[in-house]
Amino acid sequence: MNQLDVAALRRDFPVLDRTIYGKPLIYLDNTATSQTPSCVVDTIRDIYFHTKANVHRGVHTMSQEMTAMQEATRERVRQMLNAESTSEIIFTRGTTEAINLVASSMGDSFVDGDEVIVTVMEHHANIVPWQLLSRNKRVTLRVVPMDERGVLDLEAYRSLFNSHTRMVAVTHVSNVLGTVNPVKEMIAEAHRHDVPVLVDGAQAVAHMAVDVRDLDCDFYVFSSHKMYGPTGVGVLYGKRSLLEMMPPYQGGGEMIANVTFEHTTFAELPFKFEAGTPDFVGIAALHTAIDYMQGIGIDAIAAHEHDLLQYTTERMADIPGMRIFGTAPGKSAVISFLIGDAHHYDTGLLLDKLGIAVRTGHHCAQPLMHALGIEGTVRASFALYNTREEADTFIAALKRVAAMLQ
Repeated sequence: MNQLDVAALRRDFPVLDRTIYGKPLIYLDNTATSQTPSCVVDTIRDIYFHTKANVHRGVHTMSQEMTAMQEATRERVRQMLNAESTSEIIFTRGTTEAINLVASSMGDSFVDGDEVIVTVMEHHANIVPWQLLSRNKRVTLRVVPMDERGVLDLEAYRSLFNSHTRMVAVTHVSNVLGTVNPVKEMIAEAHRHDVPVLVDGAQAVAHMAVDVRDLDCDFYVFSSHKMYGPTGVGVLYGKRSLLEMMPPYQGGGEMIANVTFEHTTFAELPFKFEAGTPDFVGIAALHTAIDYMQGIGIDAIAAHEHDLLQYTTERMADIPGMRIFGTAPGKSAVISFLIGDAHHYDTGLLLDKLGIAVRTGHHCAQPLMHALGIEGTVRASFALYNTREEADTFIAALKRVAAMLQ
């Protein structure tokens, strides 16, 4: 496999040229959001200056052009996921809205006593929407535990299924631990019980190839802004048979076939779930982001990030008091850590003074923090534009911070 020409790729990201407190920016908060290459911004700029018109609502040339661009992105996403049909690709505002859509729509058929299986490492976005169902009916979350490495206990997972299980909702990759969960195996087990599975792929699609037909997942969700695309755009993939049975999540324009004051009929898929004016500019720019990633090669990106993960983790181990959370084999390029008893905010603030952007806090995973017996961590996460030289600077900064805080 060819190594990435990272120096050339970095020129695609002007933000990497800025300084923070007089230090060159080292951006290691990619799990929260990735930076955006110039080609994606150029797409947005070009549309606003030349093509902006509402989609699916006009016969004039610009509306037709914009509609074609949006639907070309739908086809591009279908190809990326190897979905069977573009009717299975729903555009949302992000992963969170996509999960809420499924929870709300599928939840209409839930009854008191039903259960949803989640894991201890879920993001709040894959916990709270299922809890909200309990406002109108008693729905219980059953939680898959993990071991000290951050590996899910599959025997415990299998034991959670019963006649009340209505859904499994599992993250593909933990945003805190970097654990890559065995979702294909988990999906197969759920299907043996006739239970559908939603996979949160927010931390997966920028780092690995995803084939929804090979996984056989029922729903797969992700966000554009974590894969070098614009903010405010997400995707819900759903099997057509399930989407056809589900009621609309929201009502309004675009998702209707016919409206009277007495009755409304809904549009065909995928438009049944796309009420109102979409972020058609952002959706079109997502196409550019996918092209950018796949032009580089997802396997090459993954190999580069894995090299940075190994390189950095080995050197962090030499820092006195270093505690790393998440050591699952084959993990993604995420390192969550604490230095001794130092507060994660203090570590993050000091690193920021040295030009290094990391994430601190509970990372929208408070139940996981409780399981780990901590309040939060510092998290460094890598992307295609990070380098070993940046890792060296990061390690030197950590040593300096550790000496100050211990």
